[in-house]
Amino acid sequence: MSEVTQDFIVIGAGIIGLATAVRLLTEGATVTILEKNKVGQESSWAGGGILSPLCPWDYPDAVTRLTDYSAAMFPAWVAELCEATGIDAEYEASGMLVLPPYHAEAAHKWRISHAAEVEQNAFSECFSRNKQNIPLHFNVENALFLPHIAQVRNPRLLYALHKLAVQLGGRIIEHCEVYEIITQHNRLDVLATSCGKYRADHFVITAGAWSKQVLGKHAFSLDIKPMRGQMLLYKFAEPPLRSILLQRDVYLIPRRDGYLLAGSTMEDVGFNKQVTLAAREYLSERAQGLLPQLKNMPLINHWAGLRPASPQNIPTIGRHPLLNNLFINSGHFRYGVTMAPGSVRILLNEIMGRPQPFDIGPYQQGWGDY
Repeated sequence: MSEVTQDFIVIGAGIIGLATAVRLLTEGATVTILEKNKVGQESSWAGGGILSPLCPWDYPDAVTRLTDYSAAMFPAWVAELCEATGIDAEYEASGMLVLPPYHAEAAHKWRISHAAEVEQNAFSECFSRNKQNIPLHFNVENALFLPHIAQVRNPRLLYALHKLAVQLGGRIIEHCEVYEIITQHNRLDVLATSCGKYRADHFVITAGAWSKQVLGKHAFSLDIKPMRGQMLLYKFAEPPLRSILLQRDVYLIPRRDGYLLAGSTMEDVGFNKQVTLAAREYLSERAQGLLPQLKNMPLINHWAGLRPASPQNIPTIGRHPLLNNLFINSGHFRYGVTMAPGSVRILLNEIMGRPQPFDIGPYQQGWGDY
């Protein structure tokens, strides 16, 4: 098979890979994207599209700093993608209602330190039209409404990025698995893949849960592994909620057209993407406790995705410590969609030698001891 050469090869065509490729293409680079399966069909597609950590006060500053920075880019980003492709990713600042139990003291400190707008007793902001739909057992007094939290329809965002990457001249090769990274003189020289050998000036790993496997012996102490999450989908004639509803580890996300997502599990089962009856029953029961109308609604779909889990949800973004033309943008765990535009900007700043918006040290510690 012949070798192909270009400015950049991006390995992985999820939200991070597509967003990285589009940004590189707009900078005038030639880009090929290699995807071991199909474009945008893994974790990025499977998630819910909430543009915030579920309870931001439960996460370190390195996570909330990046999610805040990135989430602020979404309105303009989605509008630009829609103008360029005609695909509306349905960005909406729907807000999120957090029900107890939660860490009240941590929430209060986070609210003060971030000057975050938080409302109490705001059930009418979440439930459509009137309060008659509110389950009687809800603790109204201690619920928190975060009006600034937005959502996006992540499958549509992926479609838009895929379309724009092609429009800009990006080459996308599906069903192309990386077998080996061949190095020479502290550089990645050749990628050996199921589709042949590829050369480029620079390479970017955006392979999500598979990033460590792609890197092989060059991963050093990089701690990224798959973490299965299962989701349920329902359909109403009109949205039963105005806002995202969260209690502990389960959330409901209303879409504009009446679809309602219920998620999600957190399962350390390796690369197993099979859905399970136990997860369906657990999510269904918890979802019905949040929204009793679901007891009469048929289940439309049930799926699973593999999140790229990393310690404390902190991704690794930047240059490989030894291979100077190899970069990584991976390990975003639950928040790849949320962090996408921000982490891509940080990566491009690193590649191009531009100033960073804040200290990016926490996102360069993932290699560990090497």
